[in-house]
Amino acid sequence: MKQGSVIAIGVLLLCAGCTIGPRYARPSAPAPTVDAWKTQPPWQEAAPKDAVPKGAWWEIFQDPALNQYEQQLLQANQSLFAARDRLNQARSLARVATADFFPQVSTDPSVVRERGSGNRPLNGAVVATGVARPYTQSVYAIPFSLSYEADLFGRVRRNVEASNASLQANAADLGNVQLVLTAELAADYFSLRELDAEYQVVEESVTIQRKALDLLNRRHEGGVASGLEVAQQSTVLDSTISQAALVQQSRAQYEHAIAVLVGQAASNFTVPVAPLKNTPPAVPLGVPSDVLERRPDIATYERDVAYANARVGLARAAFYPRITLSGSGGLESTTLSSLFNAPSLFWSLGADALEPVVQGGRNRANLAAARAAYDEAVANYRQTVLTAFQQVEDGISNLSNLSQALSTQAAAVADARRALEIANNRYVGGVTTYLDVITAQTTLLSNQRLETQLLGQQLVSTVYLVKALGGGWDAGQIKDEQVHPNAGQILQQ
Repeated sequence: MKQGSVIAIGVLLLCAGCTIGPRYARPSAPAPTVDAWKTQPPWQEAAPKDAVPKGAWWEIFQDPALNQYEQQLLQANQSLFAARDRLNQARSLARVATADFFPQVSTDPSVVRERGSGNRPLNGAVVATGVARPYTQSVYAIPFSLSYEADLFGRVRRNVEASNASLQANAADLGNVQLVLTAELAADYFSLRELDAEYQVVEESVTIQRKALDLLNRRHEGGVASGLEVAQQSTVLDSTISQAALVQQSRAQYEHAIAVLVGQAASNFTVPVAPLKNTPPAVPLGVPSDVLERRPDIATYERDVAYANARVGLARAAFYPRITLSGSGGLESTTLSSLFNAPSLFWSLGADALEPVVQGGRNRANLAAARAAYDEAVANYRQTVLTAFQQVEDGISNLSNLSQALSTQAAAVADARRALEIANNRYVGGVTTYLDVITAQTTLLSNQRLETQLLGQQLVSTVYLVKALGGGWDAGQIKDEQVHPNAGQILQQ
């Protein structure tokens, strides 16, 4: 090798620490400029600020049945399994990327028995005689080949960086899938419990209306009540029974949804009826800037930005040479007995520098596409941040309004119950017709159902607020989710 070539290769090797492309920095996000949420919650915040259990956020509701169903979900939900498998796949692909840091060695032993034609074209070895003779021989070979790409401009490092960003994005996505599924289960569970309470309210109304109908029938037999009044009460009773059936229909839908979430067939799954005893817990909100670290979906999009940034570096590296060092060697002989003799040894060493010269604009187009993909990832990240702040504010606002509505609705139920009592007394006293009693019964039932529905909505809104805050997740959970090349890989397949 000429001295100039040796010097040129040496200079290239000294540049091995260069990494082409932009350094990654988390993009700015449109975070609020204040340290408090716009809407004030209808409770005194709990302390300390991290009171939401890490991972098992649903435990703040202190409902043993809900805790049991959530654990079943973690152990049997198929969508969660799929997210875990995607994470394992991303981890393996990241390990594939680190393999390029090491030399690639292969061997291809062979044994060939061959006969050459006597009528083959003459070559330089037989031109002097002008005669080609047939031959038969054996060839034994144990060749080895080695190749190694000197990562002078960071192509391999950028590829590993992109793979690790994708790995961490999948880890954050797993956290988001778990948060979404567990929140959906909790919301379905409290909706079902609300329907249990609502069914109890309707059944109590059915009982009261049956007694009223019995009373009217006796009064009708005694000639005191009219047939119209009996028919009116029968209409109200039948309508209330129909409402009870519709409540049961809705309950069945939520029960079937919970069955799927916990990984069971709907036909084999039953949620026992239980009263709605839960009261919404105080949710520790923290400050708005905390959301950037507590939402797994934000972390997923942020890691997508890091991935896109690394892909820009890869596109930039395509403009620079790819230096590949290669070598081959082994043993070759026409007889097995002499295969391992010194004269049977062969070898070669070389280097290859692939430099793009004319590519028809391919590399420039790839770089432009990579930059556009990075800009898209940044826009998606910022949009996710804005949506997160909206969801938290929505949750706090919903709970504030529902808290006020529940307070006034409790008063409305008390007023409706008193109105029914007055209407009954006035009817028995002959002051009014039975239509006033019918109206009072309907009004009481409507207000009782609304009160129960508001309590259920309050619990569901609390679930979604905890979800909007990240459910106790934090970005540190994916920090160590990355792979690095290690010496043990040198001898691995």
